[in-house]
Amino acid sequence: MEGRRGLLIVFTGNGKGKTSAAMGTALRAVGNGLKVLMIQFIKGSWHYGELDAARMLGGAFEIRVMGRGFVKVGTEKPDPEDIRLAEEAWKTAVEAMQSGGHDMLILDEINYAIHYGMLSIDSVLEGLAGRPEGLHVICTGRNAHPRLVEAADMVSEIKEIKHPYEKGILAQRGIEY
Repeated sequence: MEGRRGLLIVFTGNGKGKTSAAMGTALRAVGNGLKVLMIQFIKGSWHYGELDAARMLGGAFEIRVMGRGFVKVGTEKPDPEDIRLAEEAWKTAVEAMQSGGHDMLILDEINYAIHYGMLSIDSVLEGLAGRPEGLHVICTGRNAHPRLVEAADMVSEIKEIKHPYEKGILAQRGIEY
């Protein structure tokens, strides 16, 4: 598209809906004829409804699940295998940025990978700075690095006010997965 300037967008915060916001943006992009790739850095152990939905859109929206599920947090260091998978996902993201095959790239849960020390913020910012001018990139996950927030064109923080889990309601199909 002529005159398109690729935006760097960050969806962060403690509330539910960061990936959902990215998915909504992806759906809008596909509806406008753009091609979208989502790389999931952490997710991997469950089957998510968005995987089937993306397939229904033909080749316009592809999701690559590259993690193996939730990683250890807190005082424990991430498992070396999770670090390897995050590094592999980042390599895939850089290759996708340089390929020119997509109009939008969603780096789902990359903020966690950076926050947990699985990826270097310097490496991520360098890769993002080298992306093609028209490529939109969305980064999701809690604890967005302040330097990523600074580099972004748009940042939305999703704040949790209330969640059904607090009432003992388990994750609901079609809402959380």
